[in-house]
Amino acid sequence: MLAGMPGSASAQSDAPSPTPHDAAATAAVAKTSPEILKAMQRDLGLTAGQAKERLVNEAEAGATAGSLQAALGRDFAGAWVGGATSATLTVATTDARDVAAIEAEGARALVVRHSVSRLDAAKAQLDRAAKSTRTADAPVWYVDVKSNAVVVNAVKVSAAKALVDRAGVGSGLVQIKKTADRPRSFYDIVGGEAYYMGSGGRCSVGFSVTQGATQGFATAGHCGRVGTTTRGVNQQAQGTFRGSIFPGRDMAWVATNAQWTATPYVKGAGGARVSVAGSTQSPVGGSICRSGSTTGWHCGTISQHNTSVTYPQGTINGVTRTTVCAEPGDSGGSYISGSQAQGVTSGGSGNCRSGGTTFHQPINPLLQQFQLTLKTV
Repeated sequence: MLAGMPGSASAQSDAPSPTPHDAAATAAVAKTSPEILKAMQRDLGLTAGQAKERLVNEAEAGATAGSLQAALGRDFAGAWVGGATSATLTVATTDARDVAAIEAEGARALVVRHSVSRLDAAKAQLDRAAKSTRTADAPVWYVDVKSNAVVVNAVKVSAAKALVDRAGVGSGLVQIKKTADRPRSFYDIVGGEAYYMGSGGRCSVGFSVTQGATQGFATAGHCGRVGTTTRGVNQQAQGTFRGSIFPGRDMAWVATNAQWTATPYVKGAGGARVSVAGSTQSPVGGSICRSGSTTGWHCGTISQHNTSVTYPQGTINGVTRTTVCAEPGDSGGSYISGSQAQGVTSGGSGNCRSGGTTFHQPINPLLQQFQLTLKTV
């Protein structure tokens, strides 16, 4: 246990020799990456010194709270820090006789009605009730140790009350807070990953793009017509084909819904993400790699630009011919040279077992056609 207040002089250069616990906290901060410290300064409005001090205080507070939780047992009602540098630790208890022990560890004591174990049990009742109750209008519930209650955030108060009633949780344990928020999942758009058309079939994402405030991805025109809906690699609703040309060219783009975020990445070897920095066309003879949802990551060289090829559906003009292999389902996927986007998979011959030839729709004409901006690092 600590002998002083969290955030004591251990963070100062002229401080007395730190306790072993202080030393451990300080050592942990020393290992924190500069990127994390910069992000804390930016997002929490801290100076560099405050960011480091906050981390030291939080490490010490976490250890103190853990020790007190073990000591208080069933009386423990939660702990939290406050202040710009998390210098104040509050520990709650259901028994006033614990106050002296809490304050002896440099923490602020608060006597409350419900223990953490009681609140956790109440939340578990809500979790079980949610399996057979509609919660779209009461989308969030959690244990809030600061208010010593289980809080239900509700778009419609009636929905929250229905959940609480179904769970059989006493009203004294629950607070209902009105909100307009409807949380949603967030998914990344990554080149080379699969997507599925509403009418059936699978293709691959080319590159993330934007059109004004709308996010989406470039892909092959033969994968879908304007209005075709898509589902993502996770089978969640994703978007709609906003533009599509095939035959003649083989270009399209899908505008995605708010759950999907455009990223400047392509899925590379072993699932590693390859950064996209631009779309400078690579010359004939240059190396090029392709990412697709059927065969993954394969590389080869550029044979010719400005190629015309006839498929059963018609002739495609202005594509690039390469020695990279591909197979059905790779259509629409990313071609990239180094960090430069090259195009989206159109078609070809052969396979990735015996080798083959492929053609890709160059990315720059696609971007120009639909007035899109490539997402780059």
